[in-house]
Amino acid sequence: MLQLRAKWTFSFNVEKLKIRQAVLVEGKYDKIKLASLLDADIFTTNGFSIFSSAEKCSLFKKIANERGLIILTDSDPAGFVIRNKLKGILPKDKVTNIYSPALSGKEPRKKQPSKAGILGIEGLDAKTLADLFSKFGVICSQSGEKSGDFRPYTKADLYACGLCGKTASAQMRKEFCAKHGLPEMTPNALLEAINILKIKI
Repeated sequence: MLQLRAKWTFSFNVEKLKIRQAVLVEGKYDKIKLASLLDADIFTTNGFSIFSSAEKCSLFKKIANERGLIILTDSDPAGFVIRNKLKGILPKDKVTNIYSPALSGKEPRKKQPSKAGILGIEGLDAKTLADLFSKFGVICSQSGEKSGDFRPYTKADLYACGLCGKTASAQMRKEFCAKHGLPEMTPNALLEAINILKIKI
């Protein structure tokens, strides 16, 4: 296992890296860290809770098939368990596994280091993360795919379209999901799916 000082002064400034595929990490702090570095759709497994949600598993499978999916979990036993379980759910040819280095250390927000004693994704510095995405060849070139004119929707947009907050909303969501090949979803989950998959409503 590589060793890393508890504190470092090295700084790394870089424009956000454009990633076409969606990115899947374990927790919200991992997502926050990557959001400062990547121009990409990033979402979380919320630890092992993903495997108790058929809705989430179906959504991730659809995202992988349509957009491609990058999996970046912590390089500890729990991270590898999550990664291995996802292998049985997601289409192998649509998934890119990126592996982070196992660096000893503790994230500043935590009182104690993790059980494995290594830094999670949230604890890695920007240069290390940028190098990972570059190494695995997932960064779009300057002339790469553009996001176009898609504007991310809000909950207010779902309400205006009748997909939430109204008497017939549940039935409308059911029909909308069926039309677009999505599992039946709650309004919040549907909003996330619409924005990640760039579905116009």
